Amino acid sequence: MQQLYFWLSNKYVLIFLIISNLLGTLYGYYWYLGQLKETQWYFMPFVPDSPTASLFLVIALIYILLGRHSGLFEALAFVTLIKYGVWAVAMNIFAFIELGEVTEIGLMLCISHGIMAIEALLFLPFFKIKKWHILATLIWVFHNDVVDYVYMQYPVYSMLSQYIRHIGYFAFWLTVIPVVMLWYCFIDHKYLT
Repeated sequence: MQQLYFWLSNKYVLIFLIISNLLGTLYGYYWYLGQLKETQWYFMPFVPDSPTASLFLVIALIYILLGRHSGLFEALAFVTLIKYGVWAVAMNIFAFIELGEVTEIGLMLCISHGIMAIEALLFLPFFKIKKWHILATLIWVFHNDVVDYVYMQYPVYSMLSQYIRHIGYFAFWLTVIPVVMLWYCFIDHKYLT
């Protein structure tokens, strides 16, 4: 495990991961263009959930590359990468079941979003997070949940629309679980602080 952390802290590996995640972020925003064109401007920051999560990671990694930390972006990255990474994998698996087939694009989304959640866990030991970072993240993500499932701005999976209440409930717990993980690690147990 120590060797893995050695590689993750390597300057060139960090640069590679920043570029890779930035490209994924840009592609993610491109993916949402159709939905964003039909979205009111004040909801726009809350519609492209996954690319915004990977953008938070890009910013956090740039800080780490520069030998600094942004606990707020680190907390936002951790929670949203797990939340939207797991959410997208689950939604695509449910879509496969609903469609009765595994699609190439759905498989690509499962892999890329699964990597997002894994990255959150891998970089957790590098983060320096305080209580207010977690509380600010909680506000951001719960606000995003309200925009998604009260104002119905969630990422569209038309074949799953009849399950939207269940999906919203699932999303709620995908906010709670990573926030509790951060609180446990950094506040209750002073993990690496």
